[in-house]
Amino acid sequence: MATLRPFRAVRPADSDTAQEVAALPYDVMTSMEARKMTVGRPNSFLHIDRAEIDLPTTIDVYSDEVYLKARDNFNKMFAEGIFIQDKEPCFYIYREIMDGRAQYGIVACASIDEYINGTIKRHELTLEEKEIDRMKHVYVVDANTGPIFLTYRKRDKIDQFVSEWVEFHSPVYDFMSSDDGITHTVWVVDNQEAVSTIVKAFEQVPNLYIADGHHRNASAVRVGLRKREENPSYSPDAEFNYYLSVIFPSDQLKIYDYNRVVKDLNGFKEQEFFGRLTDFFDIERYMGEKYPGPTEPHTFGMYIGKNWYTLRTHQNLINENDCIERLDVTIMQEYILSLILDIKDPRTDKRIDFVGGIRGLGELVKRVNKDAAVAFAMYPTSIEELLAVADQDKIMPPKSTWFEPKLRSGLFVHLLK
Repeated sequence: MATLRPFRAVRPADSDTAQEVAALPYDVMTSMEARKMTVGRPNSFLHIDRAEIDLPTTIDVYSDEVYLKARDNFNKMFAEGIFIQDKEPCFYIYREIMDGRAQYGIVACASIDEYINGTIKRHELTLEEKEIDRMKHVYVVDANTGPIFLTYRKRDKIDQFVSEWVEFHSPVYDFMSSDDGITHTVWVVDNQEAVSTIVKAFEQVPNLYIADGHHRNASAVRVGLRKREENPSYSPDAEFNYYLSVIFPSDQLKIYDYNRVVKDLNGFKEQEFFGRLTDFFDIERYMGEKYPGPTEPHTFGMYIGKNWYTLRTHQNLINENDCIERLDVTIMQEYILSLILDIKDPRTDKRIDFVGGIRGLGELVKRVNKDAAVAFAMYPTSIEELLAVADQDKIMPPKSTWFEPKLRSGLFVHLLK
């Protein structure tokens, strides 16, 4: 049973303001990139999510001054009328259209207890430093500023409700983001009978799954638990028991490849490296003009020495009966990154970098030609693989999934008071 809770969103005053405010998630850019992205954009939500951009470049991005600046910026924008707050608890429908593909999510608050008890399932580990950063940010601002991207196995009743609501109601926001051409449309569900319909429909959903935003999710839960300690007689209805989420049906989502770039060959000469690879893969040089990337599971693209190659995993290494062992990201980690290149923990090893497939294979070529030794193009993890791993309470290797389109921050804020 999944518990969804309506809430009084703090949100942009109108569609034009929403376009000004909406920003990519804080964690898909560097601090310097955020500074460049907000030139001429005083109302960008990055002034809240990455408040260091309004402080000297020498500032420690994890300093208390940054979190206090985020709070001040949020309060200022609220006071100036850039944000409004709905008078009654509502749900919201958030549609994104990218390359002609639409996904419709319910914007709601999810329960921290259901994350703790496993009703809301994860598939990745988190880094303590990143958790603490977002925990401090949420605690000081006293609000969930970035939504967690959740999914569920589709339900016809929910699909039907969403379809009918958007057909017969006008959106409050409808705009295209200029940086990537993605269309964002939002409807408010403020009818109490409709709100009840959504609540009851999700009570029939056995589990929610974190698609993207594991650090934000874990941080929101930590803030809720901290506030419970500070308020021993807290009400179960207190806002801090819930956190901001957007919940999409799994059949509408698309996972892109999440590719790897490695700075060196662990001391091997190129020919020696190829020799080690042949213990696990069949290797074929690509002779065409434009490499298409891997076209089926258990194959990998490799760019090295100005050439593309396709690696095909030896059949005896593929364990289709194990939801972790059969993943391409596991095969890559075990047989190339760990055994050959000695990258045991890709979450912390500075020799490896990750490139979302949305940037294209040309980004891998660019990186190798500039400052790396080899790049690997992955076949995308499927949504069913993700759900299967989460259902068994297992953990995928780091950087297994890259979802597009990204949710925009700033369209919804959930106050914790």
